[in-house]
Amino acid sequence: MNSPSGSETTAPQLRGLKVLVVDDSRTVRTSAENMLHSAGCEVATAADGFEALAKVADLAPDIIFVDVMMPRLDGYETCVLIKNNQQFKKIPIIMLSSKDGLFDIARGRICGAEQYLTKPFGREDLLSAIANFALSQGPVAAQAKESSTGPITR
Repeated sequence: MNSPSGSETTAPQLRGLKVLVVDDSRTVRTSAENMLHSAGCEVATAADGFEALAKVADLAPDIIFVDVMMPRLDGYETCVLIKNNQQFKKIPIIMLSSKDGLFDIARGRICGAEQYLTKPFGREDLLSAIANFALSQGPVAAQAKESSTGPITR
């Protein structure tokens, strides 16, 4: 399924990167967490947008994966709140969804997401997204955490 050589070259670069996975599905959270842990990432999870906002403020992740369809605060709203916060707006956000229409993808971009992954996704999809965004921008989240003064608000 996945080539061992691809994981070997990618995984060392990902060691220690902090990733937040936000999805109301326990199965998706657990699968993503396992895939990312095996690549050396530090992974935190959240079951909804409200929990995600608290974790972003506490952990200042290097990259965030957010499900679009969630109760209470959906992925689009969560993305907008994070991107409107000066301390966290540079953290790359990747939207996760089973919807793959142009409108859905465009809405994610308008909300500030850098990429849109369609479910079901695989290990290489997650690792590729991290390599494309988190690694190219450097430790943005670490700088944001140092200047963090409170929860994310609009």
